[in-house]
Amino acid sequence: MAEDYSAKNLSVLEGLDAVRKRPGMYIGTTDSQGLMHCLWEIIDNAVDEALAGACSHITVTLHDDGSIEVADNGRGIPVDVEPKTKLTGVEVVLTKLHAGAKFGNDSYNAAGGLHGVGSSVVNALSSRLDVEVDRNGKTYHMAFHQGHPGIYKDADPQRPSPDSPFKRTRKNKPTELEIIGKVSPRTTGTRVRYWADPEIFNDTAEFSYDLLIDRVRQTSFLVPGLKITVIDEHILETGDADVDDLLEIDAESAAEDAENIGNAEAATVDGAAGDGDSSDGADADAEGDFVPSTENAGNVAIADGTANVGSSEHAQPIGEFAASATPASATSLVVTQSGGHTHRRVEEFLHTGGVKDFVDYLSHGEPVCGIWHITGSATYNEETQAVDENGDLHAQKVTRDCGVDIALRWINSYDTTLRSFVNVVETPGGGMHVDGFLQSLTRQIRKAVEDNARKLKVNLKDASTRVERDDILAGLVAVVTVRIAEPQFQGQTKDVLGTAAVRGIVSRMTDKQFGEMIAGSKRGYKEQSARVLEKITSEMHARIQARKTKEVTRRKNALESASMPPKLSDCQPGNDDVAELFIVEGDSALGTAKAARNSSFQALLPIRGKILNVQKASLAQILANKECAAIIQVVGAGSGPNFDIEQARYNKIVMMTDADVDGAHIRTLLLTLFYRYMRPLIEFGHVYAAVPPLHRIALAGKHKGEYIYTYSDDELAGRLDELTRQHIDFNSDVQRYKGLGEMDADQLADTTMDPRTRMLRRIRMEDAAHASDVFELLMGDEVPPRKQFIIENADDFDRSRIDT
Repeated sequence: MAEDYSAKNLSVLEGLDAVRKRPGMYIGTTDSQGLMHCLWEIIDNAVDEALAGACSHITVTLHDDGSIEVADNGRGIPVDVEPKTKLTGVEVVLTKLHAGAKFGNDSYNAAGGLHGVGSSVVNALSSRLDVEVDRNGKTYHMAFHQGHPGIYKDADPQRPSPDSPFKRTRKNKPTELEIIGKVSPRTTGTRVRYWADPEIFNDTAEFSYDLLIDRVRQTSFLVPGLKITVIDEHILETGDADVDDLLEIDAESAAEDAENIGNAEAATVDGAAGDGDSSDGADADAEGDFVPSTENAGNVAIADGTANVGSSEHAQPIGEFAASATPASATSLVVTQSGGHTHRRVEEFLHTGGVKDFVDYLSHGEPVCGIWHITGSATYNEETQAVDENGDLHAQKVTRDCGVDIALRWINSYDTTLRSFVNVVETPGGGMHVDGFLQSLTRQIRKAVEDNARKLKVNLKDASTRVERDDILAGLVAVVTVRIAEPQFQGQTKDVLGTAAVRGIVSRMTDKQFGEMIAGSKRGYKEQSARVLEKITSEMHARIQARKTKEVTRRKNALESASMPPKLSDCQPGNDDVAELFIVEGDSALGTAKAARNSSFQALLPIRGKILNVQKASLAQILANKECAAIIQVVGAGSGPNFDIEQARYNKIVMMTDADVDGAHIRTLLLTLFYRYMRPLIEFGHVYAAVPPLHRIALAGKHKGEYIYTYSDDELAGRLDELTRQHIDFNSDVQRYKGLGEMDADQLADTTMDPRTRMLRRIRMEDAAHASDVFELLMGDEVPPRKQFIIENADDFDRSRIDT
């Protein structure tokens, strides 16, 4: 068959056709991840304008027709003709791969989109894309279908649609960039609205509003002073909306615009069509038939005669986002209805504290120290390919600036939250900046521990007592950001930073600044550094202890069982897949439970009253507490970050406490221990609460010898009324259990321990962050918030969910 293979078998994909043929090369996937990646590319371009100091406000609008619009008040995409291609800057940016202002010139010193494929790829993968640019006192417009420029004929210019008739610009013919209106000479910006192409994205691709909000929020942290507004037209909210807050239009600028802006006739950019070719009949028809209407589309309508603010008389094929009266304004439609307001959901983000605010937002738990800040800049040399005046590439050595901005703190937890960014683009895979930070962090902490070994009770002669990186990362919340020109990423999705010189810069800066903080030599850091070092060494001791505990708690033979706490009444070996551990309140209940249990698979561990509140205790205190240490040892899977659920000796952990307030408190303390140090037990549904009855009703007459158990006072009253109505005799002396020890073995087995008749409540956790906040609120050191929570929710809780 080799002779059948010739040049005619080769395919050449031109322009953006290659993107549509292999979209995964550019956006990773064609599912939800790829759908969101397209939006990130457009947003990142707007954010790059903010990084360049040219943009202060970005607005993202989710239109009710499924399209998405990103508007910024940056400099606007260039509209003049690019000499090499003879196309306008707008068309070059949106139709040519690897084209843009981020390839070595001074337009962007730090930018997220650096491969020159962002906007053009989104254009190629959109069924329709419209762009408007405000520059030179004018508003320019261009439309595209699947990456190809042309003109749409919309039945309603205010409701553009990808299904409208489209006339494509002739091949190799310069495209008309329409002038559709006038703006104030000082008004600049870009608005891009696109409809994702259903021919590209699969049926499971879904847009995530939550991911958008998370991305916008983190960007507002990383670019202090940048305001980002998200408007969602899919969900209408009602309430007394403040019109001034929604419009934010400067009155003086609006007056100036009203004076300067008049009705504009549709026109083309000088030279965009090339030597007057558009005057030719056929070509003019191809490029100029469907010129959008120049009717006024810039007014913001407010019903009920409230106001008519910021009139801007120019055509607006993209929708409600007319050129705003000031560069920083963003309009929102407000309509009076039923005496109030119905408006689109609007969320706005603006932060001025930078990465310090970001770390504060990410911190969920009691802080061990304040927020420590590492910042500065340095230079490095790099050989790169530069474009000369003729458009040719050549190698040259350049000096780059690297800005470093890091914030970190430790909280009373063993979870790690480490977020890294390069020019506001997140690098979930880390890279050179993260490597340099962690390398220096580990080095400086080890040095500080050695210098304070006596105070921290660390035996330097014992090789096992060496601080590991996991000990340092436990409870660490950090945001690592660097800003550099032309960073080298691994792949278009920019997951990992590969610019090698950044590692040394971040490492040296962390060595100097963090080294002064952790050594306590910097003013105000002595007490904080002491607490941090104590936490890290406690984590080290806990890791060592957990390793030892794991070695002695696995039940493989009688000798190992003998090492367990003496009060443990273990079950028979060989039933690990169904084994149950009952944590019993008190020795009296233990005696009854021993007679009631099935020893083949049910183990008993008594605890004496209320255990330590681990939310307020240090690791050293927890390990020194006999009750907590015994529970960790008996479960046999370690604790904290070293917990391995596969090593757990029991399939179910059942908290069997009295049905009273003290019993409920003990369960809460046990849950706090499980959540903080054995969380996978809760996450995978292995923790249960026994539900012992409160009352026993002894029936009489022909039902003598039968019993009814009730679990609340309300249930008791209801059952007694029911028995009376049914004329069933019962002993009026209803037994009220004060504790598990008052039951005999048969009663305890029937009601609480026998899997055939008992009732258990599985403890579940659906939102880890919310659960952490609740534990901190209810079990932490801060009393006023807890008191306020109880006062506000006292009348709302479900009494059937607690024991009385």
